[in-house]
Amino acid sequence: MNVTELLVDLQARQNKATTRAGELRDQIEHLTAAPAEAEAHLAELATTRKVIAELAPTGAESEPPESATAYQAILNAFNTHPDQAFRVRELHELLGMPTDDPAMNVTRSRLGRLTRQGFLTQPVRGRYQERT
Repeated sequence: MNVTELLVDLQARQNKATTRAGELRDQIEHLTAAPAEAEAHLAELATTRKVIAELAPTGAESEPPESATAYQAILNAFNTHPDQAFRVRELHELLGMPTDDPAMNVTRSRLGRLTRQGFLTQPVRGRYQERT
């Protein structure tokens, strides 16, 4: 194999590797966006289910799990006040939730999860706001 053939072979390998890297970047971009889209869809479904449950006649249906209603209550508070950044204690007071440390730590964890999922932002430490 002469030098010219070697250079042609190396160029072909580089082109193939560049194409593969682009494909992988596209896959990463898609996989990065997919969880946030799925969580947004889940939140919409939970809201729809809650509205329908409120409109449906009362029956033997059980209440939704507390954590699901807590997440929805948190998101509803941020949707109602989209430009306001809340501290955990302020959010608890707004929602009528207990302000003891264990309860606020649970909410802090929920807010962290909602932030990681892209529903909220944390403009400064300790404050959370709806993502715009």
